[in-house]
Amino acid sequence: MDAAEVAVLIPCYNEAVTITKVVTDFRRVLPHATIYVYDNNSSDDTAQLAKKAGAVVRHEPRQGKGNVIRSMFEDIDADAYVMVDGDDTYPAEDAPAMIQKILEGYDMVIGDRLSSTYFEENKRPFHNMGNVLVRGSINHMFHSNVTDVMTGYRAMSFGFVKTYPAISRGFELETEMTIHALNHNVKITAMPVQYRDRPEGSVSKLDTVGDGIKVMSTIGRMIRENKPLPFFSWIGGIIALIGAAFVASIFWEFWQTHMVQRFPTLFCAVFMIILGVLFFIAGLILDAQARAARKRFTQQMNHVVYLRHVMAALKKQHHDMASSHRI
Repeated sequence: MDAAEVAVLIPCYNEAVTITKVVTDFRRVLPHATIYVYDNNSSDDTAQLAKKAGAVVRHEPRQGKGNVIRSMFEDIDADAYVMVDGDDTYPAEDAPAMIQKILEGYDMVIGDRLSSTYFEENKRPFHNMGNVLVRGSINHMFHSNVTDVMTGYRAMSFGFVKTYPAISRGFELETEMTIHALNHNVKITAMPVQYRDRPEGSVSKLDTVGDGIKVMSTIGRMIRENKPLPFFSWIGGIIALIGAAFVASIFWEFWQTHMVQRFPTLFCAVFMIILGVLFFIAGLILDAQARAARKRFTQQMNHVVYLRHVMAALKKQHHDMASSHRI
């Protein structure tokens, strides 16, 4: 682990109360890592305190955690990445074990709060309910067993970071990241981590209702994009069943009276059945495209990892040549 390049990524917005302790803790636990703090238009002394504590401080003008993480992933190269919030809710002591998993070949290690102290420490009951709801819906749809979907504490590989298309702008990023990993079948594991509530004076930036709606919208969008066949089949099936029910009622009337008395209803019902079939066909076409996209992602990830190995070999060769010249 000492020979690996490790980057600790800390997105921050008004975390002056806690950022010094967070940076200091990670510098103590990971002395060979580089600590990056990206300040997201803070109005307090977050940036100055982070720099004084020994972090590399950069600024992201586009507001939102998703925008910050996108810039971090684009800018920073490392063998392993640790993403953590700057609010001192996650202990740095869990980071080495998470990094070790990445160096063993995993692409993402989830810091699982929900299996440890989250429900005892977190004082916001709607957040607890939201975490359980999101976890259950994603595990059901993707046939997985992810224990914590929305955690802000993760370790990631170089290949995953450089191929992950961060689209979300805000706190829904963690949900998007988990679904992306599940959909593309990357090597993912979870590790229970201790969670502690924010210290006194530190204020959460989460909007329970607003960010909850964004998270659920993100889940719906990603299911539509990544699981189009079941998504459109359900919609098409419901529409077609309603149309078939109307057609059945009209045929029942015809059987009794030998007359079709509701032609407009019959036309609408037949149209609904055709529309349901079209939804199913659209799902089939989009499912084929989604499968092709997953294949391209795998090829792209392999290519990125290969280039990383080539660059490391060239760097080692250059270092060896420089050492021989000095001798």
